Amino acid sequence: MTYQLRPIGTIRTPYRSLDECPRNTIQGGAFSRIVIDPEWSDGLFGLAPGDAILVLYWLDRASLGKLRQTSRMSGETRGIFALRTPRRPNPLGAAVVTIDDIEENEIHVRGLDCLDGTPLIDIKPAMAGESADEMTAS
Repeated sequence: MTYQLRPIGTIRTPYRSLDECPRNTIQGGAFSRIVIDPEWSDGLFGLAPGDAILVLYWLDRASLGKLRQTSRMSGETRGIFALRTPRRPNPLGAAVVTIDDIEENEIHVRGLDCLDGTPLIDIKPAMAGESADEMTAS
């Protein structure tokens, strides 16, 4: 069975290589811009600074690795489903971040852990009761 995803924009971060990326999302981390393609920009209506959002993105430069990998954070070997590694069967990235600002078709946030130019798949409000700080603490 095959599925297709259509990017709705691009994520702009300061990170050019995996070694530069933080190991996980970091609240208060580096400034990033989520740039929505103009055809989707009206979908930002209702979002505001201070809102926590779930950002879904495609880790387009990742390749499938071994099913067990060593965590860059802890040094432990674990299965890929127990890690945030980009090297997985479907290299989806997910982060809960807080909106700093919105300007036309751009959302300004801090703390994304992806490479510059990463395709944006979707944005959703974070689940009720979960702030970006609470999500990254777990």
